[in-house]
Amino acid sequence: MHPLFLKASGLTHDVIGSAIEVHKDKGPGLLESIYEWCLTMELGLRGYSTKSQDNVTVHYKRSRREYPLRCDLLVEGCLIVEVKASESVLPIHKAQCLSYMKLLDIPLGLVINFNEQKLTEGVSRLILPSANLE
Repeated sequence: MHPLFLKASGLTHDVIGSAIEVHKDKGPGLLESIYEWCLTMELGLRGYSTKSQDNVTVHYKRSRREYPLRCDLLVEGCLIVEVKASESVLPIHKAQCLSYMKLLDIPLGLVINFNEQKLTEGVSRLILPSANLE
């Protein structure tokens, strides 16, 4: 099992609850950046640390290079949250989140689409392959 899996799994409930709180207040139809900022504020109010658009070191064979990573939120160093405000979540949105998870070695990710009447219908939970195996 991935060493951060249980911590990340425990956070998903509160992160989704925070997103529901933001959605109740703001509703659908706004820019992703507004939802991302509001979600960051809500998570902070609940005592969680978040990072966004941080640098990451990419390794390729015997080389490495620092890049600015564009993932929306990294919560408590163990859960990636991709914020969307689109008509639907496309497979590429989930693939992007999984790519960030692999690069950062993060076991769990959430793709949250705020452009839904009922937010829970826009939540996708992604698990890094083999992260939850013993």
